[in-house]
Amino acid sequence: MGQTHVMSGAVLWLAAVPVLTREEWLGSHALSLSAGQMVAGAVVAAGAGLLPDIDHPSGRIANTLGPITKTLCRWVNRASGGHRHATHSLVFAAAMGLLMGLLAEYFRYGWWAALFVLVGFGLRGLGLDFTGHEVWSGLKDCAAAGAAVYLMHDLDMGFAGYAVALGCLAHLLGDCLTPRGCPLLWPVNWRMETVLVPRTDGRVERLVVVPVLTCAAVILTAGVLTGDDPFLWFGRIPTG
Repeated sequence: MGQTHVMSGAVLWLAAVPVLTREEWLGSHALSLSAGQMVAGAVVAAGAGLLPDIDHPSGRIANTLGPITKTLCRWVNRASGGHRHATHSLVFAAAMGLLMGLLAEYFRYGWWAALFVLVGFGLRGLGLDFTGHEVWSGLKDCAAAGAAVYLMHDLDMGFAGYAVALGCLAHLLGDCLTPRGCPLLWPVNWRMETVLVPRTDGRVERLVVVPVLTCAAVILTAGVLTGDDPFLWFGRIPTG
């Protein structure tokens, strides 16, 4: 579900922007975001959309940075109780949002390192690799992640915590639609499972979920770049 998780993270962030920027709703907690920050938030949320799978030692993102991420995923897998346990919970999403928000606010170099990894996760999740050439794929991802960090290094990233938490939340919601579900209320031993996608990377995901998310991403991105609210467009469609 790599593509689905990446795209759903970006889509959930873009869909949440109209709410997060409403001062009349959130008061002093509302965000003031430029178009560049909104797009950067989508990139961050897309990468964070794969962050819960850091508990999967043989998953796609385990190969992002070679032995570094493989070892990290193996450690997290052992500490979290295995795949789809602690990291697939609301506690994890909130904790990652808080941690990344603090890094972006108070420890710039730590945030740049985290951003590099998140972008790498997102690229790996999209599956834009060189088939059969793992080393070249890794180098390509590293170069693209480095370029993304450079392009975003001057941005005020005060929104990073929100983007990471939303990306993780999108992942959890997606996995809840598949067999096994997610222990959203971990450490409570209960799983949320509403099976609408019977098989990961199956026909339903490839032919329905991915195209729907692609359309949503295009529409929401257009709204962000034009400064319009896509949710209001439907009210402007002529009925007669």
